[in-house]
Amino acid sequence: MSAGTGTPPGTAGPDVPSGADDVPGDPRRPWRAGPLLATFAAAGVLTSADVRVAERLGELTGEDDPEVHLAAALAVRAVRSGSVCVDLADAPALAAEGSPDDPDAAPPDAALPWPDADAWTAAVRRSALVADGVDGPADRPVRWVDGRVYLDRYWRDEQVVRRDVDARLASLLGVDDATLRAAVHARFAQPQDARQRLAAATAALSRLTVLTGGPGTGKTTTVARLVAVLRDVAGPGLRVALAAPTGKAAARLQEAVNAELSRMADAPGEVAAPLTASTVHRLLGWRPSSTRFAHDHAHRLPHDVVVLDEASMVSLPLLARVLDALRPAARLLLVGDPDQLASVEVGAVLGDLVARPVPPGPLPERLAGVLPDDVPRAQRAGGDEAQDAAALHGGVVRLVVPHRFGHDLGALADAVRRGDAGTALELLLAGGDHMALVQPAGAVPTDDEVPDLRRDVGTTGTRIVAAASAGDAAGALEALGAHRLLLAHRRGPAGVARWAALAQRWVEDATGDRAGGTWPVGRPLLVTTNDRTTGLSNGDTGVVVSDGAGGVVTAFGDPRAPRLVRPHRLPAVETVHAMTVHRAQGSQFALVTVVLPPASSPLLTRELLYTAITRAREHVRVVGSADAVRAAVERPVRRASGLRFAR
Repeated sequence: MSAGTGTPPGTAGPDVPSGADDVPGDPRRPWRAGPLLATFAAAGVLTSADVRVAERLGELTGEDDPEVHLAAALAVRAVRSGSVCVDLADAPALAAEGSPDDPDAAPPDAALPWPDADAWTAAVRRSALVADGVDGPADRPVRWVDGRVYLDRYWRDEQVVRRDVDARLASLLGVDDATLRAAVHARFAQPQDARQRLAAATAALSRLTVLTGGPGTGKTTTVARLVAVLRDVAGPGLRVALAAPTGKAAARLQEAVNAELSRMADAPGEVAAPLTASTVHRLLGWRPSSTRFAHDHAHRLPHDVVVLDEASMVSLPLLARVLDALRPAARLLLVGDPDQLASVEVGAVLGDLVARPVPPGPLPERLAGVLPDDVPRAQRAGGDEAQDAAALHGGVVRLVVPHRFGHDLGALADAVRRGDAGTALELLLAGGDHMALVQPAGAVPTDDEVPDLRRDVGTTGTRIVAAASAGDAAGALEALGAHRLLLAHRRGPAGVARWAALAQRWVEDATGDRAGGTWPVGRPLLVTTNDRTTGLSNGDTGVVVSDGAGGVVTAFGDPRAPRLVRPHRLPAVETVHAMTVHRAQGSQFALVTVVLPPASSPLLTRELLYTAITRAREHVRVVGSADAVRAAVERPVRRASGLRFAR
């Protein structure tokens, strides 16, 4: 199951009819788009599926205006590109950026017949296909709100999130201030723990807490200690659920939180009650034979606290399902980095919740009474701290002290996060022990232009093969984390397919081993599906290792305690000499090389570069032109959403 979706895999959403070639509603004749939509499809702005959906909805509602069909088709296109809706005023600019389906395709090279803005809006609002405004009819498949056009199901998901979040922030939970103050200071005793204390107090008082921060700021450690604070305040019977979008992230969360809880045992011999983490879909009770989950507003989750990690990867529909299933009095803690890449599906909900304007609420004043020295105050703050003070009204606490980066990598990541292309380029061009910029002569680097990358791939491959041949599973897994090659595209000259083949050749040249077969010793593996039988999750990486008896076994997980699985028991896997930046989210490597596409690529964004850089613990090598770096830093992801607005 893919992370972030509200619809189980293999099921069609109700907005997209099936069929590839026929007109919906009349399978006896070939499909033909009207002239207006055909023009936009020919230009690559729309796909035939976008057009078919729009015209089918027109047939169902008796709407034959091609301009209304165009708005509906653009709403379908928006969902495919990750947006919740399309702002009609922005539609021409979005179309000029290129296709969300084919990053290598050139933008339209001719002027398109965009409708007059005022006339277009009027046609959409009066259409029988469209519900006009938040109070419009409930039986229309498309909705217009404040210039934004939605497929109605996604507008409803947005409303679920908006209403539930606002309700959770409107009133506070009854907690004794003195008890809470003592518990928070006991669990976060260091002077530099001010933001961690603030997060724990927020989680105790509010039914919604959003814990954010960059890599290495201690989010997972804070979660564990925060859970301990909640247990101190509410008692040991507190029912806590840990969840994450992927099995890999859930396993990592469970391990880290339980290890920290164990270290915090108050008395010798005391054992902290361990917690179990699951995927969000498993928590909600995914039913393979249904598009619904077992838990919803009629069958609530039993937990008092739900912690949802890697929340930047959660889609809008999935968060709506979580909120729908929570008991009204339960606490929800969302944890993640809003500056990383958003969900591969619809929405950028963590970023929306961090950025949305929230009316003044009771939380900051109550926190000031509990932790007067730790609460940022707008009147005495400036810059980021003023924003952090305002964000408290929305239950948002940002961790700001990095513990992982003690060198220039932190400065580079911060420059990219802030959109400061000049500083980011200055740091990369200066190079040093922790970063490098390799600028190819052409738009796409050749393998001859990256000798250091070839050396690192070969060295890492040699280490993996040597350890794997010796049956050293721990050593092979440790070597696997030494270097990772990351890319934005899957296909094309700057895509995973090409660079993975190059890396395979470099490893073979370095090791002198071109052994064939399905399971050559030293083959690095990536799991692409979740598998309960073996406990492996989508995104797990491993290595084929000699078993010492003439056979092979695959090793996954932590090098300190490798999980060994025979090849015939594996779920679907692929060789992982290179991966997309999206795939690398949540992982860390000593050295990272990121190959950037040309500056014109719509996939080249600030969030992609930031995510790639922050996968590195020690050194990042960026392969790409200065123009590509600048384009990435200056181009934040544009995901249209109404959640960031006041209503």
